[in-house]
Amino acid sequence: MAGLFSFPQAVLEKAINKRIMTLPPQHRDWFAERWLQKPYKKSFIEKKAMPLVIFLSKGKSWDDTVFAEEMAAWDVKFYDAEAEVLRPFVDGDGLLQLMQKNMSTERLQALRDKLDTQRHV
Repeated sequence: MAGLFSFPQAVLEKAINKRIMTLPPQHRDWFAERWLQKPYKKSFIEKKAMPLVIFLSKGKSWDDTVFAEEMAAWDVKFYDAEAEVLRPFVDGDGLLQLMQKNMSTERLQALRDKLDTQRHV
């Protein structure tokens, strides 16, 4: 992922924990069970949640080429429950709201599309 960016992992974990409580039951049960497993939690933070935060914080200042390259390089697949956990970050929930404030609607939609289309089957 282009550029250095440091976002406190504890803040991100707290936001995820808060989101788990508001998930529909089927997603909450699925995600909470995995979230308690350290390898899953570490992987989810490093490969899915933190890159999304980087897109929200840095993506608004990247030119179109860099944004497109980074989106293509972010090669992940989301389970339905994972997308439900992450979607509010794109939509401006909580502390992450300030980060996505100046992001273009096209880039926010590209992130939503990634969550919606890059799925495990």
